[in-house]
Amino acid sequence: MGKKRKEKKTAANSRVYRTVYALLAGFVGRLFRIHVTGRENEPDDGGFIVCANHTSATDPVVLCYAFKKHQVRFMAKKELFKVPVVSGLVRMLGAFPIDREGKDVGTIKSCVSMVSEGKCMGIFPQGHRYPEVDPRSTPKKNGAALIATKAEATVIPAYIVRKNNKFIFFRKTWVIIGKPISFESLGYDPEASGEYARITDYVFNEICLLGESFDEKTARAHNREIKKAKKAERQAARKAAGEK
Repeated sequence: MGKKRKEKKTAANSRVYRTVYALLAGFVGRLFRIHVTGRENEPDDGGFIVCANHTSATDPVVLCYAFKKHQVRFMAKKELFKVPVVSGLVRMLGAFPIDREGKDVGTIKSCVSMVSEGKCMGIFPQGHRYPEVDPRSTPKKNGAALIATKAEATVIPAYIVRKNNKFIFFRKTWVIIGKPISFESLGYDPEASGEYARITDYVFNEICLLGESFDEKTARAHNREIKKAKKAERQAARKAAGEK
């Protein structure tokens, strides 16, 4: 009985998320002036972890907007789940509590289970927001590496581009979605020491490279090419269906 209730609740949360996304995506996109490149890199199947740089409290919203195919779930500080109304909202949107002062082993296990079940998680390796600084100069936490290795999950690097790495309403924001990093590509060796730190450095380097190589004109041209290719695919599919 408990399992059925849990599955039903999860499904309901997903429906709520999709409804909210459909209603608010246009507004959020205009409010934050979000542009996305690399959406073709989002896998059709779930069970992956999105890792990105972190400069603003709005970053989870921005990443949820960027990833259209899947509900990306984020950890939120446990204090939010004690606030009336806010608690219900964050739960409906798929967020879950974490104790940032402790190791919170239970939460880590829940994360591993969710990803293993095909759900998608969003994690900021920096652990905290670091506006107006070079992300390479900030400390990193190994939580994403721990969850990825335990769940044997794919990692999707993403970079949120803002002028001076600072969020301001109506200032343009770009999200770059990088190519998936398979679990095998992480080269995890359970017998070696320092593996979580090594994998964290590897993934965060991929994240930073996305930002460092970003060029807006190139990104816009790339998006036009992707749009053109998808249009050609649709036309070919309609033609093939008509011939049948």
